[in-house]
Amino acid sequence: MTMSVGWYLRRLSRMGPQEVAGRVGDTVRRRRWRSAPPECPSVTGARFTAVLPAGTIAAVPAEAAKRLVAEADRLMDGHAEFFGVDRDDMADPDWWRDPKTGRRAPSGYAFDVPYRSEDAVGDIKQIWEPSRHQYLTRLAAAYALTGNERYAERVAEHLRSWWSANPPLRGVHWISGIELGIRLLSWVWIRRLLDGWPGAADLFEGNPVARNQIWHHQRWLAAFPSRGSSANNHVIAEDAGQFAAACAFDWFPASARWRADALRSLERQLRGNTYLSGLNRELATEYHGLVLELGLAALAEADAAGVQVPATVRLVLLRMTDALAAVVDNRLRPPRQGDADDGHGLIVDGAGADRWASLLATGDAVFGRLEWWPEVTATDVRTPLLAALVKPTELSVTRPASRPAHFADAGMTILRGPEEIWCRCDGGPHGFLSIAAHAHADALSVEVRHDGVDVLADPGTYCYHGQPEWRQYFRSTLGHNTLQLDGGDQSVSGGPFLWTRHAESRVLVADPSGEVARWSAEHDGYEGSVHRRQVELTAESQELRLIDEVSGPRRTVRLAFHLGPAITADLVGNRARLTWTRDGEDRSAVLDLPEGLSWQAHRGESEPPLGWYSSGFGCKEPATTLIGTGSTDGTAGFTTVLRFRG
Repeated sequence: MTMSVGWYLRRLSRMGPQEVAGRVGDTVRRRRWRSAPPECPSVTGARFTAVLPAGTIAAVPAEAAKRLVAEADRLMDGHAEFFGVDRDDMADPDWWRDPKTGRRAPSGYAFDVPYRSEDAVGDIKQIWEPSRHQYLTRLAAAYALTGNERYAERVAEHLRSWWSANPPLRGVHWISGIELGIRLLSWVWIRRLLDGWPGAADLFEGNPVARNQIWHHQRWLAAFPSRGSSANNHVIAEDAGQFAAACAFDWFPASARWRADALRSLERQLRGNTYLSGLNRELATEYHGLVLELGLAALAEADAAGVQVPATVRLVLLRMTDALAAVVDNRLRPPRQGDADDGHGLIVDGAGADRWASLLATGDAVFGRLEWWPEVTATDVRTPLLAALVKPTELSVTRPASRPAHFADAGMTILRGPEEIWCRCDGGPHGFLSIAAHAHADALSVEVRHDGVDVLADPGTYCYHGQPEWRQYFRSTLGHNTLQLDGGDQSVSGGPFLWTRHAESRVLVADPSGEVARWSAEHDGYEGSVHRRQVELTAESQELRLIDEVSGPRRTVRLAFHLGPAITADLVGNRARLTWTRDGEDRSAVLDLPEGLSWQAHRGESEPPLGWYSSGFGCKEPATTLIGTGSTDGTAGFTTVLRFRG
């Protein structure tokens, strides 16, 4: 996906003067580095002291250790999966090849590589992901748990291969700061987890190639930070990686300055990226998880190195953890809101580990759980490792006495009923910053689950680059459980990570407690009309009622309800009988749809896309979508009723 002149003009229009000036400076610096790249200073006497405290590895639960070793053995056999693509070449990977398209990224000066063009490069996410080296942190953790040196030797072999194939400023892996930041964090943990291996020092601090790579990564991040309208989760990854490396690999004359600058920026960006309620301002749940992981990892490095961090860092991470505990359903699944690309800050667990349970377990170990928190029974490797480094600290803060259900600043309301009924209502801002890069056009959408099963589902994300029609569908208004007017989106897209006009929503009622939980909101995304939605969840009857009203002139309308992939729907007229199985038990519900619309079921259609569910980045599967078509007349509303006692 190459960008047109029009895209660049639209992107420029979303920048302020300070950001424009900074990007001009970046351009000048890139040109200067092309002919005169900076050189790593000589280093003598480098040592690594940021080791795990004694007894940490012994605290890893046996079940979690078993999962990790099984994953490590699969990696040793050369097998891995990245974004739905199975790879069998990971014993000796080609760092520049996209296995999905078979294309290989061009070489040359990094900033000349057209990484947005799938025709020239392939799927850039497929190329970048293995080079975050998070599969190597798994192998290093397997060594720490077992003492088996074959894991350590494979890690060393792959790092040396990567360093040789990717010299500083050459090729596709020196383009994006988030990649460099996460890679640095991986290297810190690889060195830490390999500390008992006799070859660890020779691989890192005693290796001039490794020192050169570490220095150039940090120099790059200091020179090219994400700026202005792009200062979202990317800048936090950059800061966390820079800070971790400057703490653990403090071997260079600039280390103290890099550490101080990164910590200053990290504190500011964590505050800027997080609502006071604790939810992430991007309103994309997976980025809430990514930012929380990065923040906890950075905090661990600070405490391990004896670096004092501002109290606000811990306070923001605490609020984020409490907010996560508040919004998950009874199976510890958080909302599926906004973009999701399966990005993680630190991976040391095997397949099957529950990301959200792990974060809550770490939050419990670091901050302490509240009485209303959901119970976490799953085990993981990462929690005892991080908890061993983070020092207990008294925080002067009042935490929620009961489970929050309405987050006014984020516009999110969770309605809960009996029989594990969970409903998320979206009346919040469109997205974060002027470009709202990871937002979807989903104002007033709902997401409904029963015992953790998606009934009315948010379809997900699926892709970022290379497939514009799919990118557009999964973030469109029609791709969510809300109402579309005249075939358009509520907010206007200017590109795959750019919105040029944002719908503004306003919550009118948020009363999630009581026998009848109520929520109502409206948005102005359709010029000349206002869409208002009311949701009621009645506990006794297990009934969810949605009422949609549109003010303004007569317009065509499409009302969409996306069912989860486990749901089978039998649509007759305006009634759909829904059936599914949970833990071997058959379950059902009835969905009565507005009679004033003509209803059709769609499943797995591609021209145009309709009827799909993406469980993870790069993955999609057919699912039933019910579309009601008709028109508004400015008076009557559309009432939908979902009954779980059908």
